Amino acid sequence: MKCPFCGYLEDRVVDSRLGKDGEVIRRRRECLKCGGRYTTYERIEEILPLVIKKDGRREPFDRMKVLAGIQKACEKRPISINQMEAIVDRVEKRLEESGEREVPSSMIGEAVMEELRKLDEVAYVRFASVYREFRDIEEFMEELKVLLEGKGGKQG
Repeated sequence: MKCPFCGYLEDRVVDSRLGKDGEVIRRRRECLKCGGRYTTYERIEEILPLVIKKDGRREPFDRMKVLAGIQKACEKRPISINQMEAIVDRVEKRLEESGEREVPSSMIGEAVMEELRKLDEVAYVRFASVYREFRDIEEFMEELKVLLEGKGGKQG
């Protein structure tokens, strides 16, 4: 593993622990050259479907890209990184369970919106406004109206 401090390629594992869900191993490492300590995470590489982009291109599913979009939507909201990563985990699991070899990017976007809607309405609206590419304020207001109606029409 390449040291993030000095770039040296040899280290030793100081501590290993299984993650809460049993799907990740957390390792504390120490660089054999500079002595710097850092953490790595190991997970099984699942076979995920290719993502079909709006323009027809196909690319591998990128967990970090999905997480970055969620983080942007959740900026300055009371949502922990663990909650955001759990959303990505659930979306990933849904993709694995679909058994599909290719999925449209819209399927991923809709799954993220569904998760955010349950977690935080502001983050949901932020994500939806970018994902759905509202053409004007009327489309945006329609989405808010649907959200409010889903809450029984109450505001606040």
